[in-house]
Amino acid sequence: MRLHLLDGTYELFRSYYGRPERLAPGGREVGATLGIIETTLSLLREPDVTHLAAATDTVIESFRNDMFPGYKTSAGMEQVLLDQFPLAERAFAAIGVVCWGMVEYEADDAIATASFRWCEDVDQVVICTPDKDLSQCVIGDRVVTLNRREQVVYNEDGIRLKFGVGPESIPDYLALVGDTADGVPGLPGWGSKSAGAVLSRWHKLDAIPPNPRDWEVTVRGADKLALVLRERFEDALLYRDLTTLRQNVPLTESLEDLEWKGVDGNAFLALCDELGFDDVRTRPHLWQ
Repeated sequence: MRLHLLDGTYELFRSYYGRPERLAPGGREVGATLGIIETTLSLLREPDVTHLAAATDTVIESFRNDMFPGYKTSAGMEQVLLDQFPLAERAFAAIGVVCWGMVEYEADDAIATASFRWCEDVDQVVICTPDKDLSQCVIGDRVVTLNRREQVVYNEDGIRLKFGVGPESIPDYLALVGDTADGVPGLPGWGSKSAGAVLSRWHKLDAIPPNPRDWEVTVRGADKLALVLRERFEDALLYRDLTTLRQNVPLTESLEDLEWKGVDGNAFLALCDELGFDDVRTRPHLWQ
């Protein structure tokens, strides 16, 4: 049995920017919500998708904004996109998929928590996302990520090939190179090649020798990079903390609760009527 965990925030963004506009009868934009329904129902048609949950960022801000003022916020995001987050959560519920809407934590934290909690109870956890943050959750072939758009699965070997480091070093890697999507600046001069090379040998920021002559790997501009790391080490530790996913989100469901039993017929049809989704009314293949 596999447990699939869906990055609902990514799916909503992908639908919003990748699909044509769609207006509900009242005139509001709902195209991304329609995309959520279509792509999730498509996923549920796969024969090995029996247990599924999604996570979304009900609000973009989280506890990390208290840790670092520069962390990502909803500022500058289009309101028509923000308005579809609660609609997407209603859509997941209507199609019978448990959805964790995050306020204090982020969606990635909920996925990391679920992965950690149930990875020993299933044959495989499949995290459906291309988000590099969630790469830190990968464990051998037991916990993998799936880029649904490219249909590429990354196990632990795949993560090492892609980033040059193992899953356990992803927060350290992001602390050095930064993550513009999340507002994590990284350290000046450090890039994917230099971070990958050094962390492939030392794994953790704390273990990197202060003298670059002790790094045991060849890195261009090592003296300057070492100086930056020494001078900005506390910043790097903060960035690592920011990019480390939490595994203690209070999820109340059991694994049995995540088994998909079909769409909630009344809620689904009511949502279709409200939003004008006549073209998906007959898509579900299993009804409660």
